[in-house]
Amino acid sequence: MKEILENNRIWVERMLTQDPQYFEKLAQGQKPQYLFIGCSDSRVPASAITGTGPGEMFVHRNIANMVVHTDMNLLSVLQYAVEVLQVQDIIVCGHYGCGGVAAAAAGKQYGLIDNWLTNIRDVIRLHEKEFLSIQDEDQRLRRLVEMNVIEQVRNLGKTNIIQNAMRGGNPVRLHGLVYDIREGLLKDLEVNDALMNDFKHIYGTEAMKHAEEVLEDQVETTEDLGTKSQSS
Repeated sequence: MKEILENNRIWVERMLTQDPQYFEKLAQGQKPQYLFIGCSDSRVPASAITGTGPGEMFVHRNIANMVVHTDMNLLSVLQYAVEVLQVQDIIVCGHYGCGGVAAAAAGKQYGLIDNWLTNIRDVIRLHEKEFLSIQDEDQRLRRLVEMNVIEQVRNLGKTNIIQNAMRGGNPVRLHGLVYDIREGLLKDLEVNDALMNDFKHIYGTEAMKHAEEVLEDQVETTEDLGTKSQSS
């Protein structure tokens, strides 16, 4: 820990040398353009591989860069990024050589994490024909990384947070990227909004624009029941 603290002190000195008001400016608030949903793998630092600095990218990371609809952490980050920070671009970034993806494809038990890996196994189920058709194991896992990113972008599109944003004043753009650790390069999978069009009749939802009317109806129903009870 001493090394961490010393590195921090050196970094502060370096930043202040470059700009004496650097930290004062950061303390005034953030206005990031991007939300980065990436893997927890320590070899995939969001700001470093994208060349962005502090305040430019809001970041959420978990094992295998998943967008799980029961993950309140992810959903809270997503809602805050879209509705409060007003981010313009949301990136799901996977990486080749992902341990979580490899573990999901291995068909073994690892403990508590098996519950999380089930979400990746669902991706395999959805793309089983293509997945099993790839004979080379390394290429099969690389393709699974890509398919996983694509499905997580789709999962973003299924959320009411993104659907409301698309209908409102902040129509965010969704992106699927894969980071190649061996080369250091990002690959754009060119995932676009059209991916959701074929499933819109299933996952598309309308916002509750008449919430007050619903509440009013509930109140009137309660009052009617009370009136009938008194009259009887």
